[in-house]
Amino acid sequence: MLSAVIHLVRGLWVGWVMAREGALAFVDAAALPPHLRVFLRLGRKLERRGLGPTARLPAALTRLGPSYVKFGQFLATRPDIVGVAAARDLERLQDRVPPFPQAIAVATVEEALGRPITAVFLSFSAPVAAASIAQVHQARMREPNGSERTIAVKVMRPGVRERFARDIQAMRFMARVVEILRPEAERLRPREVVETLARSVAMEMDLRLEAAALSEFAENIKGDTDFRVPQPIWELTGRDVLASEWIDGIRLNDRPAIVEAGHDVAALGRTVIQSFLRHAIRDGFFHADMHPGNLFVDPMGRLAAVDFGIMGRLGIKERRFLAEILLGFILRDYRRVAEVHFEAGYVPAHHSVDDFAQAIRAIGEPIHQRRADEISMAKVLTLLFDVTALFDMSTRTELVMLQKTMVVVEGVARSLDPRLDMWTTAEPVVRTWLARNLGPIGRVEQAGRAALTLADVLADAPDLSQRLKRVLIRLDESAPREGARLERRARAETRRALWSTLGLWAIAGAVLLLALR
Repeated sequence: MLSAVIHLVRGLWVGWVMAREGALAFVDAAALPPHLRVFLRLGRKLERRGLGPTARLPAALTRLGPSYVKFGQFLATRPDIVGVAAARDLERLQDRVPPFPQAIAVATVEEALGRPITAVFLSFSAPVAAASIAQVHQARMREPNGSERTIAVKVMRPGVRERFARDIQAMRFMARVVEILRPEAERLRPREVVETLARSVAMEMDLRLEAAALSEFAENIKGDTDFRVPQPIWELTGRDVLASEWIDGIRLNDRPAIVEAGHDVAALGRTVIQSFLRHAIRDGFFHADMHPGNLFVDPMGRLAAVDFGIMGRLGIKERRFLAEILLGFILRDYRRVAEVHFEAGYVPAHHSVDDFAQAIRAIGEPIHQRRADEISMAKVLTLLFDVTALFDMSTRTELVMLQKTMVVVEGVARSLDPRLDMWTTAEPVVRTWLARNLGPIGRVEQAGRAALTLADVLADAPDLSQRLKRVLIRLDESAPREGARLERRARAETRRALWSTLGLWAIAGAVLLLALR
């Protein structure tokens, strides 16, 4: 009870800040039931005067603190929940906060590594970047062969875990309140969204897991000659500290410097798109925070990515789904795009494939009337997800995260080459994967995996039958006792309800007598 009151107070504080900063302007009153429209009108009256037309949501979330900044960044990947306008506003949210003191960073590193910092590094700089969860320092260390090496050291912000844990509990409470006040919001799964954020943040707060993501990603791309990531240094990595190779390069948002350095910006734009699709479709593991600040071009012209705190995963079914719908739009095979949705189980079977294909044609045909460099692949996927909502397709968190990451990646690629043809660039990656996985070799591998699964089931059959037999025996033995227990509980509940009712009538009678006197 006390925790509910605390969460309610925190929820009211969040609502107050959102109202004061004008963030409620993004709420569509027409989509709300009458009782919530009243609260919306009251909230709009609390807005501060002189607010600008943009950046209202980022201002509110920044004022609420690092947990809500992270939540806003996460919601920027979910336009299906907050709407396209709000998602675009949230894209401006910068996860930049003042760095914490150098002395605390040094103490954290020393505690994590169990040695004085001077025994580990030749130098340890002031923070070069600071965010809500951690900050990054540049350090120099001596290699066993006597040479010196520059590395990046990421250090966890003190007290951040406790604050996030507290705020996540409040978010869980507010998600339950949203479902109670507006039951139709259950389709958007607000509680599942908060739990997804909680898992994501929990993984970000253990830098060993980020190092593991970095290591897995590096293993996936070891054959790629145009993309690289920094190697983690495991002996200098712990829960609160991550050491990795230092990346020398030019940020992708500095196009003049890239041109001046002699790099081919058109080729680099193609690499951005093709690399992302390879990671998503070929590997099923992609960098979900590929904004320009996390991407560099190194002196050899290779694309390099940093900050692997937010990653996305796709199963084989989702990868096939993505590849086939992209190829379907490229070939204008809208019926195949519709069939893929039904085969994946994303659209309920009671809907018509032909009707769904007709709706998809309404998305695909207009794009073929425009120049290739005017067609946004991410926009097509956004429209596709809007249409699928009409056919009762449930929200697929992993696909929405992929789509939103594609929006960012496409923006980065087009900032390098405004005339980039996304579809021609994507086609080789998509065709190669489909040919490999749906061709003869892929069919043989699928059959092999199915045979192994069947063999495992057959091998476990005797043990499973024995377990089932024991469970049935227990159920048979416990059924009479369980029935008696339930009957006793029902009688107790009935007595409790009777006495509660009599108590309430007694109180009412006493109040009435006092009033009469």
